[in-house]
Amino acid sequence: MISKVKIAIIGCGNLGASIANGLLMREDFDPKNLTLTKRNTAPLAEFEAKGVHVHTDNIVAAQYADIILLGVKPYNVATILAEIKSALDPEKQLIVSLATGVSLKEMYAVIDPKTVTFRAMPNIAADIQESITCICQEQANPIQEEMIKELFDSIGYTISIDESLMEAATVLGACGIAYVLRFMRAMIQGGIQIGFDSVTASKIVNQTVKGAAELMIQKNIHPEAAIDKVTTPKGCTIVGLNEMEHQGFSSAMVRGVIASYEKIGK
Repeated sequence: MISKVKIAIIGCGNLGASIANGLLMREDFDPKNLTLTKRNTAPLAEFEAKGVHVHTDNIVAAQYADIILLGVKPYNVATILAEIKSALDPEKQLIVSLATGVSLKEMYAVIDPKTVTFRAMPNIAADIQESITCICQEQANPIQEEMIKELFDSIGYTISIDESLMEAATVLGACGIAYVLRFMRAMIQGGIQIGFDSVTASKIVNQTVKGAAELMIQKNIHPEAAIDKVTTPKGCTIVGLNEMEHQGFSSAMVRGVIASYEKIGK
């Protein structure tokens, strides 16, 4: 279904570019059905070379799109909606906001309340079609919701949630990828200290983290169940885990998640 839909990403920054890359990896998606806008279009030259429409006119982009993704900063959402309002057709178009902390109610205060509007929170793994995306909406019909799910399934895996959980989804899914990367960096640093060069340490850590994630997904087990298989009595694994806990590893992770969540609410 999504292969026949015209999509515009207004304010195509890092996240928008990741979504665009994910869509273009689909064999059935025509680059001509994708439009990207940005004040400075130079960073989008690579997309233009692939046949994607690239320009600075948000109104034109909105006018010819079936699905309009807003990739702008939260403080610019109302301004952009006001700008493109005259080009919107509430009966035919869907709007998807990627902005953190901007509610559906706030968007409906600017545009026609009949316009079917979604909020979505993917992460930068969309670039390789491995994002987790949480979406919410109030008045979409099943066909419309399925269309948006298919769009984001093109770049990974999609979950529908209640809007009250969107900020939490931002922290766990979007901010969360940075938490995992920081953990990986620390593992690599440890690997270097115990004797590996940085390239080899990176390869070992990358595959270890990928394997751990796939184990959770494919076996559908709790992390502790898998940890129990690795920790033997008086072994080196349990010694390392206990030392990390003594240094506040789990506590620091939880506190970081909560700190990010509280920041969104301010």
